[in-house]
Amino acid sequence: MKFIHLLLCSVFTFFVLYGPQPILPLLAKSYHLTSAQAGLLMTVTMLPLAVAPLVYGYLLLRINSLSLLKIALFLLGISCALLPLSQTFQQLLIIRFLQGLLLPAALTAMTSYIGEHYRYSFLIKAVTSYILSTIAGGFLGRVVSASISEYTHWQVYFYLLAIVLVLLSLSLANKKVRDYVGQRNVPASLKENLHKVTKGSTLYLYCAVFGMFFCFTALLNYLPFILQNDYQFTSSKDIGLVYSGYLLGACFSLLSTRLQNLTQGKVNLLVISFVVYALSITSLFSTTFPLFFIGFTVFCGAMFIIHASASALLNQISYAPSSLTNGLYVSFYYCGGTLGSFLPGLIYQHAGKSAFLMTLLLMCVASGLLVAKFKRLQTH
Repeated sequence: MKFIHLLLCSVFTFFVLYGPQPILPLLAKSYHLTSAQAGLLMTVTMLPLAVAPLVYGYLLLRINSLSLLKIALFLLGISCALLPLSQTFQQLLIIRFLQGLLLPAALTAMTSYIGEHYRYSFLIKAVTSYILSTIAGGFLGRVVSASISEYTHWQVYFYLLAIVLVLLSLSLANKKVRDYVGQRNVPASLKENLHKVTKGSTLYLYCAVFGMFFCFTALLNYLPFILQNDYQFTSSKDIGLVYSGYLLGACFSLLSTRLQNLTQGKVNLLVISFVVYALSITSLFSTTFPLFFIGFTVFCGAMFIIHASASALLNQISYAPSSLTNGLYVSFYYCGGTLGSFLPGLIYQHAGKSAFLMTLLLMCVASGLLVAKFKRLQTH
């Protein structure tokens, strides 16, 4: 399988996950919902993402990763075609929950393929490229869905996405599928595998990833409401364009390898990135939009650097098979996203922007302290 094909699969998988985000206010108006209720569309999708990757990771010890990816993409395409046919918000939630069950199959299959087929310096480059593809998918999915909703109807976005996903699945089916070449001495017990995954100080790093994505999901999920209520944005297209800060921030992740050399390692870079992450959140308290946008861009940049560094570091130090290491990573990542997509929304709804941002700041500081603890244990 060509790596560019894997990256395309990643991009459009994230179209499914994040496409609804910028049009949440539109859906809230259409279905007469509060901001927290509308946020449930992301919560129910991320809920399976918090648990299922570990199951898929264990399953991938026995089946081919590309076979799982092919099936997941095809079923995601079918679900996207069904989504516009929903008559009630409850039906939307059910389909989004089913998509949440399928998304971790695709994500875990892709990360496992990378972990199995790339080693040493090539692993870092492959992980960085994969993360860049997720960034591109997250950004383009938001912008495209917002733009289509502005000029036509939101349903059109999902019909087009369904066609692309099915075509990607069929093209993958025509390629030769190879199992990982090498000997995998896989323990029979899931408990034994989990013990290997969490051996040493890695659990601190997994928990820090949880907190990192809790903050990120919370801000991006309720960004449309903040822009409407605090900065008087009225257009779905304009809200979608604000996510360009997400893409600009992503450019920082291209500097990950160079920054690791400057900071003398991934662990030092993680500590510094969490400090920057926290400082960027403080800038979001500003009542002026230009400063808010700058803070948002830096916030995204810090997140992507943390994401790329933590993922590569765990693949290097983990004692467990790649599929389980990455499965647990995705589980912690989206467990943070699940809670971040809903709980801070309740705080925003009842206490406003400042209380909302203070919640994110406290979570960020706690996560940074976990990384500092991880660093101390690594040096002893």
